[in-house]
Amino acid sequence: MRLCIVSETWAPEINGVAHTLRRLSHELARLGVTVDLVRPRPQNAAAGQTASVDTELHTPSMPLPGYRDVKIGLTTPARMRRFFLAQRPDVVYLATQGPLGWAARQAALRLHIPIVAGWHTNFDHYCHSYGLGFLATATKRYLRYFHNDCALTLVPTQAQTNALRGDGIHHVQVLSRGIDGDKFSPELRDVDLRRQWGVNDHQPVVLYVGRLAAEKNLTLLQETLHAMRSVCPDMAQVIVGDGPARTQLQKALPDAHFTGFLPPEALSQYYASADIFLFPSLSETWGNVVTEAMASGLAVVAYQHAASAELIHHGHNGLTLTVGDNDAFRQAAVLLCQRPADYARFGRLARLRALEQSWTGIARQLLTYLHQAQEAYHATSPPCRIRSS
Repeated sequence: MRLCIVSETWAPEINGVAHTLRRLSHELARLGVTVDLVRPRPQNAAAGQTASVDTELHTPSMPLPGYRDVKIGLTTPARMRRFFLAQRPDVVYLATQGPLGWAARQAALRLHIPIVAGWHTNFDHYCHSYGLGFLATATKRYLRYFHNDCALTLVPTQAQTNALRGDGIHHVQVLSRGIDGDKFSPELRDVDLRRQWGVNDHQPVVLYVGRLAAEKNLTLLQETLHAMRSVCPDMAQVIVGDGPARTQLQKALPDAHFTGFLPPEALSQYYASADIFLFPSLSETWGNVVTEAMASGLAVVAYQHAASAELIHHGHNGLTLTVGDNDAFRQAAVLLCQRPADYARFGRLARLRALEQSWTGIARQLLTYLHQAQEAYHATSPPCRIRSS
């Protein structure tokens, strides 16, 4: 099989979508799939050809207004048609519904190539986080139109499947996310790193990993860390990541250790050297950082949302709170940091649950979906209206 992935982000960019697609492309290549890639031209020339990718098309891009680190790919359906004709894919996988995804969608429809779309972003949440709530209804209509011309739409959780079906999007299936249990492991705990944070083996370290941006519910993160510090003043607070809200958050949390983005090896050590992982965000479709923290043996405090809802049994291998109950979130974190036996037990059981998420198994499931899309498309007339571009 030949698969073309169309995405506005790719390694070495640091985000969940880039990480997921890189791992899936690697595993698919091991399964004998030829993978092509369409993405915006990388800023760093060193970020050239990906080992698991056969052919790449780089497109122009523009920064997302108000968030220059995020790029929007730009191209035309005609250019996408030429690329597809040069190495015709059996299936096109769209990881973006932006202009780049739209151009690829139009080209694939014109050439009668089956399309599978990945749902990697909660657009409604982003609209509200950036003061664009008035666009939410129009965005839903556009997404319904976009996805209903696809053979399949793949989402990471059953809850998201139910939500999209309720919004009128058809042919939705679940494709979960994996974890590398060797890369993220309690065995990587670093005593020297903990000393740099000013703690010994008996003092807790609370960790946050993610973008520092409005959609991540950072106000609750800030409030929770203050509340935890009030009852556990010898606790270390470590914040990994960067973004437009970093300056404000550093002023609000002067005692916290801010690292910016970390290379993969260092990130694994940071996870393993902490004890509690806070994740107040509700913007994720999955949240790879939750599985990374769990595999690293951390007790996670999060909302009953996305990966946390799928993988955490409240009070058994972590703590998950009702979505939107900020008081309960703060209280759970405050109580947990005072109970070392509980957060150690949660961490041990969290790792066991995370290790059930095999990237190889998930890639095999994706390959099955790709074959299903191909068979369904060619068994009948094309499942969608074919439009000229």
